[in-house]
Amino acid sequence: MNLVFLLEERSAKFLLEILLPKILPSGTTYQLIAHDGKQDLAKSIPRKLTAWNTPETKFVVLHDQDSNDCIALKANLRAMCKNSDKEVLIRIACRELESWYFGDLHAVSCAYGRDLTPLTLKSKYRNPDKIGNPKQELRKLVPEYEQIAGAKTIGPYMDLLNNTSTSFNVFLKGVQQLIAN
Repeated sequence: MNLVFLLEERSAKFLLEILLPKILPSGTTYQLIAHDGKQDLAKSIPRKLTAWNTPETKFVVLHDQDSNDCIALKANLRAMCKNSDKEVLIRIACRELESWYFGDLHAVSCAYGRDLTPLTLKSKYRNPDKIGNPKQELRKLVPEYEQIAGAKTIGPYMDLLNNTSTSFNVFLKGVQQLIAN
């Protein structure tokens, strides 16, 4: 089986390069196709689904929620896929990919050499998917944080079984179910 990940941004590509080998069974191949933002991804989805002819290929679309209504965003992404007979899993990173990092502050702490784990006791950080602007919030805590370097630095420390971001866990579970079917 081959998985093709259609990603909104390059930082997701670098993070998934680290995480996917930990969750995909051997023999599963994958391709990570990063786009230059939402508009580029939106243009690409119908074209890629129509043109892709490799047998036994399934697709995963990963998109940041940002300030969008999650249900409406997912419906819009589904509509982009409707003219294809390909199997497509759509997943939304609630608010931003950085919410996934807030779901594992131990990983962020290890990556940047400062203990941020006490923040998990604060109500603001208990539900990382509800942090309004996680990228900006992370930059306040770790001024040297940059998206691509952050993905490469935090990713190796992430604990796939102990992340408090619901959208991260839904993403992982969805990918695992997609492979199992």
